[in-house]
Order: sequence, then C-alpha cells, then structure tokens
Amino acid sequence: MSRPATGAGRVLVVEDDEGIREMLKYNLTSAGFSVQEASDGATGLRTARTSRPDLILLDLMLPGMSGLDFCRAVRKTSRVPIIMLTAKDTEVDKIVGLELGADDYITKPFSIREVLARVNSVLRRSQPDSGEPRSVPEQDAIGDFAIDRAARRALIAGKDVKLTAREFDLLSYLIANSGRVQSRDALLEHVWGPDFSGDRKTIDVHIRWLREKLTGRVPFVIATVRGIGYRLDRIERD
Repeated sequence: MSRPATGAGRVLVVEDDEGIREMLKYNLTSAGFSVQEASDGATGLRTARTSRPDLILLDLMLPGMSGLDFCRAVRKTSRVPIIMLTAKDTEVDKIVGLELGADDYITKPFSIREVLARVNSVLRRSQPDSGEPRSVPEQDAIGDFAIDRAARRALIAGKDVKLTAREFDLLSYLIANSGRVQSRDALLEHVWGPDFSGDRKTIDVHIRWLREKLTGRVPFVIATVRGIGYRLDRIERD
C-alpha cells in the first residue's frame, strides 16, 4: 500500500463496532490517510505485521484478543505508535494501556476532530526529523549508552533497547537537556505536543516505564523534582 500524496501516512483501525470503524475509515481517508481495518484483535495483529502501518487506532474492548493483549503482542516486535480507543474512563484502564506501550488514548464517545488531532500529533512526534531542534545532535552518548536520533535507536553496549515512540522522544529530550529540571508542562509541550489534551499523569507513567527499562543498566538516573517535574542526571564513574 503506497503512502498518500499528502504524506499523511498509513493507519490501521482495529475496532469491532462496524459503525465506528466505518466512520473512522471515511474521515481518515478524507484527511489523506491510507486506511486498513480489522474487526478483531487476531486479524488486526496479522495485518499490523504484514502491512507495517504508521499508526494503529486500537479499541480496548475487542472480541477474542483484547486491546491490551494486542498492544502487548505488538510491542514485542514493533514500536509503531498506538492510540487506544476506550469506553472506559477509569484511571487504571488508561495507565495499563500506557504501561503496555500505547502512546495515547481517546475516550469514547469522541469527536472526529479530536481523533484527527491526536493522530496528527502522534505521527509528528514519531517522525525521525520532526521533533528535534537543530542544536540537538543526531547522536549522543553517556558511557556505554548511546542514542541515535536520526535512526531512532537507543543502545546499551551496542545492543538495542526496546522503547516505544513516546518513550524514545521523552528520553531523547531529557538527555538533550540533562542536568536541567523539566516541568511536566514543558515535557507535555515538547514531547507530547501542543495538541495533547489528555491526563498529565501520562508523563509519570512514561517516566516509570523508562526507569523500569533503564535503571541499573545506564550511567544516568531520571530524578524526580518534587512539585515540579523531572531531571536527568549523568552519573560520574571512576
């Protein structure tokens, strides 16, 4: 499937409600996206693995394989951005989805304008050349940890670290501004983008996820600055 002339990208919609699925497909196609669809998790997973979409819109409540199981399976091999669609508005459902690797979530019922804004925002952040100011080098290294922003790779002793697109952007920004306190508002602005309108706690969830993947393996720590935000501190080793 070729990319549309507008460069909008390829979106896979995994949603069992036919009305919602067709509405999303129609509006995304009208906005210039190439759209594939699946009505259940197993079919969606096969499609994701063969068609390599640029972004997945994923319903949380799917027949057979749940959206959470789908997200967990995708994250074993891919960093494709995932936006979860959920009818549940409880904090725990949102946090579980984010911890499993979702980049954002939208609570039903939603407007198509909100969906398009979130899709465009997540895609902008996931593009290799979209988010870094010119003063930030393409590559950076701290001891045996290296980050290659152009290739969107994070490595420890030459081995890849599996990060979601959002985790990579967050880590990249913190490293680029190491030693400086970053407020939650600043992180939302620079990493999530001005279109983000979700819960600020998403930052805390992503920080915790990064710590679980990196603590004890890298020569830096992500410190909490109480009441303000976070700071990445490089560890000086003898």
